[in-house]
Amino acid sequence: MKPKKGNPDIKITILGSGTCVPSLKRSSCSVLAETGNQKIILDAGPGTMRRLLETGNEIFDITHIIFSHFHPDHTGEFVPFIFANKYPNSNRRKVPLTLIGGKGFKDFFNNLKNVYGEWIELSPGIVNVLELDNKKALTLDFQDFRMDSIPVNHRPESIAIKITTVNGYSFVYSGDTGFSENLITIALNTDLFICESALPDSLEVQGHLTPSLAGKIATQAKVSLLVLTHFYPECDQVDIVKQCRRTYNGTLALAEDLMSFELPPDLS
Repeated sequence: MKPKKGNPDIKITILGSGTCVPSLKRSSCSVLAETGNQKIILDAGPGTMRRLLETGNEIFDITHIIFSHFHPDHTGEFVPFIFANKYPNSNRRKVPLTLIGGKGFKDFFNNLKNVYGEWIELSPGIVNVLELDNKKALTLDFQDFRMDSIPVNHRPESIAIKITTVNGYSFVYSGDTGFSENLITIALNTDLFICESALPDSLEVQGHLTPSLAGKIATQAKVSLLVLTHFYPECDQVDIVKQCRRTYNGTLALAEDLMSFELPPDLS
């Protein structure tokens, strides 16, 4: 059953469209997805919690945090997020929090607990930690959505993530990656593709995409809407749209913090 007009099946908000470089305009990497009773954060770079408040949501509302990989610009607000859930006491969180990451995630979290101890320990049963064996594509089913993941070319734990609603609407978040056939596979025919485009074409580096490479992937995947994100300051000095148009002619947007999308789109 499709959602009624004006009542989106899923809302996706860019919480952070930037990088590790401090910016008054762009927080570090993070995306919020709201579907059914679930509120999902994909990556939690510095600035995530403030942006989350600006969407009208609280940290206690979040049901899942999924990490594409463990670099600080994608995980830097993880410890503050857990710590903030203890204030004024852990009883404010009424729903469990599921934490998901690729290979090594449990060690990553446990090492953080070795440093911070009880300050990032929540009440028993309130946190569920899932580590993915990300050598292959995986599917996890949750209430109100399905999560698919697939390894991509950045770090050993790196994954791209696809969220699909019960009504079949979907979006893909690339995380950080170089050109990847796996990313084409997971993004195939998706409604919305949020893809990193860290640097201009002339400054391509290993493990990251440029506008034309992101466009090439989007074209081969036949996505309905491509949203470029994860911009280093060098991207402000060039025409990102023009570079992407070398390889992609579909619907295109450049991410900004707090930009949101609804599926299905409201065409009224």
